[in-house]
Amino acid sequence: MSSPRPHTIARLTINGMTSVHAARAIFTALAGVEGIVLADVGHGSATVEHDGTVTGSALREAVAIAGYEVVEVREERRVLPLL
Repeated sequence: MSSPRPHTIARLTINGMTSVHAARAIFTALAGVEGIVLADVGHGSATVEHDGTVTGSALREAVAIAGYEVVEVREERRVLPLL
């Protein structure tokens, strides 16, 4: 059994997300960021789980590429068991 690997959860608040198209565009942009393990994008927000190497600046830049603005990034570290 592998030992748990620390992960970071980033919760983003995003301006201008008003459609499913916006959520898809942001999800696609986040998928291109190395180190992201999981992204859940909803109306006006995104929750991103990453390996701890992804910076808030990288998340903001990815969302900006999709045409939207991150107004807040909240991060918390967790230790998640590997199955």
